[in-house]
Amino acid sequence: MKPSSPEANSKAKSKTRARNCTVLNLLGTPGLGSLVAGRIVEGIGQLAIAIVGFGLFTVWIIKIFAQFYGQIDGNVEVKPVGWIGLAGCLIFAVAWVWSLMTSLSVNREERDKALAELKQPLPPPKL
Repeated sequence: MKPSSPEANSKAKSKTRARNCTVLNLLGTPGLGSLVAGRIVEGIGQLAIAIVGFGLFTVWIIKIFAQFYGQIDGNVEVKPVGWIGLAGCLIFAVAWVWSLMTSLSVNREERDKALAELKQPLPPPKL
């Protein structure tokens, strides 16, 4: 098989696609890489959990700043809200770990496809 053949090109594209899905899942937003890889249910679940976790983290930040600014302006009672930030981080971490597992699965499938193609017998030579 020549390096410029369509078969070699499609193999390189599938490896690149699996790698890009992994990068998008782990360094971008959990779930987006899974959606690109065609794992719709897993991707939607990961994305929903990541959005909930990020939303809770954002609520925590807003509450912390509101308390800080309240102390500057007047007499505001400080309430513990650290649990909101911790819950948000933990929920986002669950989405990230789930996307890691999905990314490993996608890469493993691509590797297994490549190994299966290598194990197939060569076609007879054309004369």
